[in-house]
Amino acid sequence: MNFKELDRRIITIFLIVFVQILGASLALPILPLYAQRYFDLSPQAITLLVSSFFAAQFVAGPFLGRLSDRHGRLPILILSQLGTAVCFLILGLTNSVWMLYFARIFDGLTGGNVIVAQAYITDITPREKRAQSLGYLMAAFGLGFIFGPALGGLLSAAFGPRVPFILAAVAALLVAILTWFTLDETVTPEMRAKAQQPQQSAFNIRSLATNVPLLLVLLIAFVGQFGLGVLQATFALYGGAVLFSGYSEEATNIGIGLLLAVIGLTQFITQLFILRRLLARYGETVMVVVGIVVRMMGLIIYAVVSSPYLGVFGSIFFALGMGIMMPPLQALATETANDSNRGGILGVFQSVASLSTIFSTAIGGVLFAINPRVPYWTAVMLSLVVLMPAIYLWRQRRHVPLQPKPASTVS
Repeated sequence: MNFKELDRRIITIFLIVFVQILGASLALPILPLYAQRYFDLSPQAITLLVSSFFAAQFVAGPFLGRLSDRHGRLPILILSQLGTAVCFLILGLTNSVWMLYFARIFDGLTGGNVIVAQAYITDITPREKRAQSLGYLMAAFGLGFIFGPALGGLLSAAFGPRVPFILAAVAALLVAILTWFTLDETVTPEMRAKAQQPQQSAFNIRSLATNVPLLLVLLIAFVGQFGLGVLQATFALYGGAVLFSGYSEEATNIGIGLLLAVIGLTQFITQLFILRRLLARYGETVMVVVGIVVRMMGLIIYAVVSSPYLGVFGSIFFALGMGIMMPPLQALATETANDSNRGGILGVFQSVASLSTIFSTAIGGVLFAINPRVPYWTAVMLSLVVLMPAIYLWRQRRHVPLQPKPASTVS
């Protein structure tokens, strides 16, 4: 990766997303255990707490994406970051169960920062380089996950579980300030005017239903996100029950944080040094197929091992698979509609991912209650199912472009 060749704005977005994910991932390894130990919530209630965020994001995603098409990326980006800061502050200070849920739901409703950051990247990147640029965005995710979970586990062990939430609120506030002072608006007056035209701005369910390439991309994204949602909802509980069974509470917190940090490190390396070369040689659709297989290998490792040392390999394969699968999927989604709808399309993409996470996190606790390994075996089976549409998409794209005729374009 040559930083000299990168647009300054991509580097700025990279830094913004890194700080955002660093703050958010501080709380990732401790939120389920925090809810279990201090609020006496069951595994089912804990996974519903996690899924409530994604349920709210599912509702708000397309709306926030379209707002950014109409009114600009920066106002929505800053608003979402301020909402995140308020919600983490509530999580760190509240003693009420209902306030826990309120904070997660409100964060989901205002959480358009990732959608808008992706739209910003596609605004300033040519089509042929979008997957690579979106990969840099995921590298920022990975780098945040290298330090965030481990730091969250260490801070929780040293100062108690509330401190990471307070620090995450501060990080989100810093992101909003960084955005205000460093980024320029990318949505021009002409783009805003076009996006506000009824034929351009109306979300047409019929158009979506007839856009086969986009439907395939969304189906693959749904199943791909299911495995990530299961991991988000149950990994801390799974680590405590299986990988770190018999370890102390402090060692468990630190160990879970470090395993999540391995995911982040692998994600970072994949996006900066691996994905670009693979895309140049094989293309987006091949990477989607390969990513599904590699990610499935990571889930199988999680499902069968009992040692935290072997769990490291599960983290590596899972992150590698997600890393070479998701940026190409996002890039393919933007190719299925006209450019004035980039924010809206990415909003739909994010909503589908959120819908998948709603289901996976909501039933993750139920599956975990059956057996701690069942959530991961379920994700493996779904990965096998989605291989067929991924292969079909690869075969189709070899002969025709993904973008449909104007009558079928999602708008």
